[in-house]
Amino acid sequence: MATVELRFSALPEHVRTARLVAAAVARRAGVDEAVLDEVRLAVGEACTRAVGLHQNGGIPAPVKVLLVEEEKQFSIEVGDEAPHAVPGGPGDEPAGDVEIEEDEMGLAVISGLVDDVEVSAGENGGSIRMRWPLTPPATLPA
Repeated sequence: MATVELRFSALPEHVRTARLVAAAVARRAGVDEAVLDEVRLAVGEACTRAVGLHQNGGIPAPVKVLLVEEEKQFSIEVGDEAPHAVPGGPGDEPAGDVEIEEDEMGLAVISGLVDDVEVSAGENGGSIRMRWPLTPPATLPA
């Protein structure tokens, strides 16, 4: 299992770099060429969301992106360190309507681009894990 880890300051200008790295690693891992644009867009949305959460929360920690090549799938996890309210827990005050709408819109875009998505959030941060199947290598005729 090959893993690439990328950490970047929570600045919008670094999102483009994350997209380019994700597409390059996905291509090398064997993700179908037809899906690479979806990988780029989904990573861009996830990273933009994480950057926004860090900036809105005044969090100096970097955004973390893990790119993992496994035997039959390629996954990307974008992690943030922004505290997310746990329903019913302390700090479960509603955020601003605009922030909630932007967050939901970003997650909707990601869900529309990627069939296999997991979103997790807690008091110590959150993550979006996206998975794509790998294209089996073509075999040459004997």
